[in-house]
Amino acid sequence: MLYSPAITAGRSSCLNAFDLMLRPSLRRPAVLGILCSLVLGMAGAPAPEWKRVVYEQDFSRPESLKELRVTDPRAWRWSETGGGALELFQQSKYQAPVRSPFNLALLSKHRFRDFVLELECQQTSQEYGHRDLCFFFGLQSPTRFYYAHLATSADNHAHNIFRVNETPRVKVGTETTRGVAWGATNQWHKIRIERNADDGTIRVFFNDMTRPVMAAQDKTFLEGYVGLGSFDDVGRFRRLRLEGTAVDGAGGAFYTAF
Repeated sequence: MLYSPAITAGRSSCLNAFDLMLRPSLRRPAVLGILCSLVLGMAGAPAPEWKRVVYEQDFSRPESLKELRVTDPRAWRWSETGGGALELFQQSKYQAPVRSPFNLALLSKHRFRDFVLELECQQTSQEYGHRDLCFFFGLQSPTRFYYAHLATSADNHAHNIFRVNETPRVKVGTETTRGVAWGATNQWHKIRIERNADDGTIRVFFNDMTRPVMAAQDKTFLEGYVGLGSFDDVGRFRRLRLEGTAVDGAGGAFYTAF
């Protein structure tokens, strides 16, 4: 059997470590534990296997909520509306570590690098300037993520792409429209979000898939979970399709399962 130089070197290092373990003077349990740790470290943890993934969730059944992790399970429920939907029906009782959205449902099965997210949504709040829904990505912890905030009117805190990086959210969008028209609370809207980690680009589309309503370029978070929600409003989500380069997620344990 042939070995590459790197593998041969690794085998040699491991054998040298085992030789040390066999010496009578080093057979004390504490010393053996340290040496075993060194051997395991030489082997190294396997690198994550990035692969092309297509994740689809139409929320047609109540069981579909089991794949989510949320900031407050009491604020979310399954709805029969529109053939089945994920519904955010009240404000989450959640205190964000830094100023950022309160209502978040995380898709826990995969962490994505590059992706295209498509889905339909209803905004079911009354009309006002910051009437919103949010779409999260690159989420690595409750204090490290991006979100696209789609709102009626744009200002420093609304209708932009925001970055949360251990501090209150900061807008990073380089272009935005003046806002979106949510219309009636029973009106469905099509959303598309494109993320390219290599060049850092982010583009967000609302109903018209030929022209983005906001765009940004940022490489702070190159991979992470994707999620849905609102800063402090309510709404529904259905017919979700997420395609991109991903690894299996660890379940997003920093939020709560249903």
